[in-house]
Amino acid sequence: MTTQAPEREHSQDELVYGLPAWTYQNAELLDLEYQRLILGTWQVVCHANDVPDPGDYTTLELMRDSIIVLRGRDGDLRAFHNVCRHRGARLVDGPGKCRSRLVCPYHGWAYRLDGSLAGVPSEKSFPGLDKSCHGLNEVELEVLLGFVFVRVAGEGPSLKDMWGDYVKTVAPYEPEKMVALTEVVEEEWDADWKTVVDNNQENYHIPLGHPGYYRMLDSDMLGFSNEHGVGASISVHRTRPSSNWVERSYQELAPEALTHLPEKERKTWQFFSMLPNHGIDIYPDSMDFFQILPVAPGRSRIRWGQFGKPDKSRKVNVLRYLNRRINRQVMSEDRDLSERVQFGLGAHGYEPGPLSIYETGVREFHDLIRETIPVTKLDTAPVPGALAEIDAQMLDQEDEGGPGDTTPPAPFPVSDAAE
Repeated sequence: MTTQAPEREHSQDELVYGLPAWTYQNAELLDLEYQRLILGTWQVVCHANDVPDPGDYTTLELMRDSIIVLRGRDGDLRAFHNVCRHRGARLVDGPGKCRSRLVCPYHGWAYRLDGSLAGVPSEKSFPGLDKSCHGLNEVELEVLLGFVFVRVAGEGPSLKDMWGDYVKTVAPYEPEKMVALTEVVEEEWDADWKTVVDNNQENYHIPLGHPGYYRMLDSDMLGFSNEHGVGASISVHRTRPSSNWVERSYQELAPEALTHLPEKERKTWQFFSMLPNHGIDIYPDSMDFFQILPVAPGRSRIRWGQFGKPDKSRKVNVLRYLNRRINRQVMSEDRDLSERVQFGLGAHGYEPGPLSIYETGVREFHDLIRETIPVTKLDTAPVPGALAEIDAQMLDQEDEGGPGDTTPPAPFPVSDAAE
């Protein structure tokens, strides 16, 4: 399924409202979101340099799917479902290395590094078995900016096409040469994945929500985006030193330590987002990704990893230490803000308020969801058990009417609790 968002506009003639509160706490809706918005879009797994040698692998855990990224003997990266073709056992856990074959821990079926089935214990007990038909199921893979992404189901534009000219903006930092500076951090938050994405799609909350960022950075409140849902905002160091020693130290040290960058870039922080659930940030000293995955209604899993070019200089390593302190605090603040919002979304009688032009990124995200899952256009939740059927009917109506049709959909049953 193609997921595209309109190019960002910074003006609106009337107030715009976001998704209704029921959409942030509905298990049936989450099933459709997982199928259409998570499995059907590019999801980051790791950096290519996390799996540098033949036999190196790592995994990405989604709600109901596990994906393995594996470096083959030919040096190519491939992605497969982390599931044995015999009885469905999980093959491996986390990162690791195998010499020549992946061996299922259940019955010992063995797979080559290209995913083909190599060996079956007691093969004669499977009459007529054709091993060539039982290799691992491959998953679409693409590397962008040094990061390895997979798309489990569906189709659409490549990452290269989605990012377009933005790739040229990042290229001078040579992200493909970077390596992991820390292990990927994973946390579970008591907030729906969409709540966390909403937070990541706007800078309106920075002055109060992130006082550290506000002290040290002059942040672009509007940002910009393209037609594929890739957006960005740019922040620069304030000329006035921060009152906080960590932030002030970073402001002072970056121009002195990062002489390989043009002077402007030594003071510039670039924040990219890619719908539906990614952030990629470019700092003067390093780069990171921020991925938001659904776990359950009202609960999400956050993956964060920091990467940089190998550098043993003391000043650069001090900068990266300062960066981690700053961004750990920002992550903690984002968690608190997201969980506060999630709690409020469940309040009796709450209805979403209007969106500022500073929250145009949130509007783009919500437009994408409404386009992909039209049942989210309903103000109240369908009766339990009916959501998928109603969504299918709404999809059919939109297909029959075409993009120019303005006929309102037929009425659908809603739950008493939502009224």
